[in-house]
Amino acid sequence: MEPGYYYHIYKDANGTENIFREDENYQFFPRQYARYLDEVVNTYAYCLIPNHFHLLVGVKEEEQLKSTFPKFGTLEKLISKQFANFFSSYTQSFNKVYDRRGSLFVKNFKRTPILDERQWQETFLYIHLNPVKHGFVKDHQDWKWSSWHAYQSLNRPLNLNRAYFNNFFDGWEHVRNIIEVKKEWLMNKNLE
Repeated sequence: MEPGYYYHIYKDANGTENIFREDENYQFFPRQYARYLDEVVNTYAYCLIPNHFHLLVGVKEEEQLKSTFPKFGTLEKLISKQFANFFSSYTQSFNKVYDRRGSLFVKNFKRTPILDERQWQETFLYIHLNPVKHGFVKDHQDWKWSSWHAYQSLNRPLNLNRAYFNNFFDGWEHVRNIIEVKKEWLMNKNLE
């Protein structure tokens, strides 16, 4: 991951286990995320699903990273280290609470670089529709563990860069209209 670039990040549970078993897990995850990653990435969207999660992030600019972490070596190692520390912290806490051992997540997290405006929009919408895709809810607004609600209220756990999405959509009503069309397509696709 490189400074100044945007990524769709997703990571699955190891095996058939869930990484979120109860509400406290969904609440603890963003607290740890903020602790380890707020200084490294800007977060634009997220969705936490029982056995995986999705993030839309922008890695902070090189100057910001260097001023926050002046003694760290290469920036690529810094970014990887912060993500590794976050995953390790969450896993250790989870293991302690549930009296389990071993890896909670698959080894490497997946990341797709966002190369243009259309891809940024599609990723933003995809992340918010993920609970519908997996059959947890019929309406994305009913899933409380995503940033959809954070765009409606400032009292949400992750520090989102809410204003940035205006670069990609013509206001919140535009987003609502597009996501309803995508949701209808997704629901019809699942019926085939």
